[in-house]
Amino acid sequence: MANWPGDCNCAITYTLSVVGGKWKWLILYMLADKGVLRYGELKKLLPAITHKMLSHQLKELEAQALIRREEYQQIPPKVEYSLTTKGQTLMPILELMREWGMLNRPPKTSGE
Repeated sequence: MANWPGDCNCAITYTLSVVGGKWKWLILYMLADKGVLRYGELKKLLPAITHKMLSHQLKELEAQALIRREEYQQIPPKVEYSLTTKGQTLMPILELMREWGMLNRPPKTSGE
């Protein structure tokens, strides 16, 4: 951990710039778990995200080549999203995050 946190050119800073924030990780998780999803299906799986934020996050993930956007020329338009090979390389990190959360989240109270 030499030069942390002052070294802004470190690999962790780069990784966070690509997949920082809660929505990107959740979108990646949903695509890994469910496979190919359409926009509306993602929105249903993530009801707390706004349409604007979902659209923005999908564009950023596509720009980073972590997800694939497949557009079908038909009426009505059909667009599907899936993980790329590069996106799949993040799944071990996501699995470790899930395991950490399972081990460290507070216990549920009787009202939950």
